[in-house]
Parts: sequence; structure tokens; C-alpha cells
Amino acid sequence: MDYDKELFYREFVQREDDFFRAPYNPEIEFYSCIKAGDVERVKELCKDPLVDKPGLGRLSEDPLQNLKFHFVITTALVARYCIQGGMELSAAYGLSDYFIQKADKCKRTEDISRLHPKMCMEYAKRMRDLRKNAICSVQIAQCLDYIYDHLHARITVKDLAEHVHLNESYLSRLFKKEVGTSISDYIRRQKLETAKNMLVYSDYHSAEIASILSFPSQSYFTEIFHRYTGVTPGEYRKEHFRESVSEG
Repeated sequence: MDYDKELFYREFVQREDDFFRAPYNPEIEFYSCIKAGDVERVKELCKDPLVDKPGLGRLSEDPLQNLKFHFVITTALVARYCIQGGMELSAAYGLSDYFIQKADKCKRTEDISRLHPKMCMEYAKRMRDLRKNAICSVQIAQCLDYIYDHLHARITVKDLAEHVHLNESYLSRLFKKEVGTSISDYIRRQKLETAKNMLVYSDYHSAEIASILSFPSQSYFTEIFHRYTGVTPGEYRKEHFRESVSEG
């Protein structure tokens, strides 16, 4: 078989049919959210069934086998991202093997679509737990979960104290002792880490990011971003644009 001619023809047909592939940046955002342990965001991103995801390539003429191939690819990439984020190789590959074997036994595309969010959420939850390994008290672990789940809102020490039923002053001291930084600084850093991902992997403008992450104003967001990173949000986006493309 002349593979060069066959490949050339396939690419021609795809161009003529205006073949649409999944947009790159949202795909990277998806994997980055799992790596970061952003359970709520991953849950949101997994709402649409895998079988309905736009831009899935045709890897097999059989619809079920085609979806199985895509599931395997997704699972492998998720495992890779989680390893980069600190998950042990044995744990990442063990989960990967487990879910791929489950997918292999599926008899319908609907079964694969139901398995997909379970796989993604399992990795995301484990990555989330990694953040709390060094935390001793239940209350501080609960605080970290609360912060991560409410990055798009204004979070105060009072909110956290009420959430874990502790005195504000005592919680502040305990948080600093176990996490190594103040509550306000930790919240600010988590919001800025999220902002950095949004700058690289989304098309949101700085003003939109400032609003989404509940910064008082765009100017304050820009000031804080520059203080922590040494560059403005616009400069950060320009510097890391090539990085986001090269990961593909």
C-alpha cells in the first residue's frame, strides 16, 4: 500500500469537507484542570458526553472502536499530565490500566461516555488530595477545598472560619503554621495561578479574568499579577503563547 498517497488523499478530503478538529486551547485547559485537581471545573467540563465531543477524529470505521481509541488517548494524556503534577508513576499508570481495561469491555458508545467522566474525576480527586498531603488538621484541609471550590468568588477569613467552625484568629494562626503562608496570600496565589492558566489557555481578556476571579478591579488584578510574576497579564500571555502551542 502506498501510505504517502493514501495520507495525502485523506488530508485533501478532510480539507475539502472543512473537517473540524477539537480546538487546542480548551483541550489543554481540560488536562490542566485535572492536573491541578480542580474537581469542580473538571466536573463542568465533563458534562458533555465524550461521544458528542466536537472534532473527534475518525480512528476506526466502527463507532464503538473509534470511541475506545479516543478514550485510551485521553486516559494516557491525563496520566501524563498528572505525573507532571506530582502523581507517582505507579499510581498514574495503575489508574490508566484500570480504566482502559474497563473501556475495552464496554459494548456501547454510551458506556464509554459514562466511563469518561469517572476516569477524569478520579484523577482530579487524587491530584486534589496531593495538595493536602502535608496538612495535619481536618479544618485546614477543609479550608483548602473551600478555597479551591470558590476561586471565582470573594473569599474572606470569616467565610473560612464559619465553614470550619473555628475562631478567626485561631484559624489564621493554624493556617500559617500548617500551610506556611497567610490565608489571604494563599487565596491570592491560587487565584493568580488560575489567572495564569486562563491567560495561556483561553481567550479571556484581562478585565474578564479579573471579574471572573472576583478581583476588585482590572487595575488591582494587573498590579497584583505584576507584583507576583514580574510581568503584566498581557506580557505573560505573549511570553507563554508559544509554550502552550509547543505542548501539542
